[in-house]
Amino acid sequence: MLLHFIFLVKEEELEQRRWEFEYVQKMALFYKTWIEKTFSKTVEVQADEMIAKSGGRFRIVDTPALLLDHESRGTDIFHFYLTYFRPIWTDCTCEGYFADNFGMVQWGKSPQKDDIDYLMEVNCPKVSHELAHEFLRQTGYKNYKELVHDIWDKHLFASVPYEHYDSNFSQTEKDALFATIDTSSIRT
Repeated sequence: MLLHFIFLVKEEELEQRRWEFEYVQKMALFYKTWIEKTFSKTVEVQADEMIAKSGGRFRIVDTPALLLDHESRGTDIFHFYLTYFRPIWTDCTCEGYFADNFGMVQWGKSPQKDDIDYLMEVNCPKVSHELAHEFLRQTGYKNYKELVHDIWDKHLFASVPYEHYDSNFSQTEKDALFATIDTSSIRT
């Protein structure tokens, strides 16, 4: 299975956000390992940029446009869009959305350049949230939505910490580069 991360960036922000795309490329490789370990599913990963051209109402990129893009690229590929906007509809408090082989989250723009901690603590857990939904669904897990939302609520309201991983994709409590939801209650 191919998991294709697509970083949606506005044309006028392309150069100033290049460092974020470099993080996304590393994050894609991390999630390959994380998915294999957590869900026992082998995936190949890819990361690309999708440039949103500026100028006019008819060039607006929204959730329906992403679903059309997903369909045109092939619905047998799991496309995961990292967008600068919130999905039109979601039942996830992480501002994400998923469907069969489709995922998206609102990728928060870091307030300062090269703030890897921001990307790790704000964006990376949202990606793991939506990935957990989809991979639990694929394995036939009965209450996959509720399980992921229970975990997420514990992060938001019960101070349960995220799991942190270093550049070698090993779980760590220091020198972390990636963060995910707590997977201790996920059994596949």
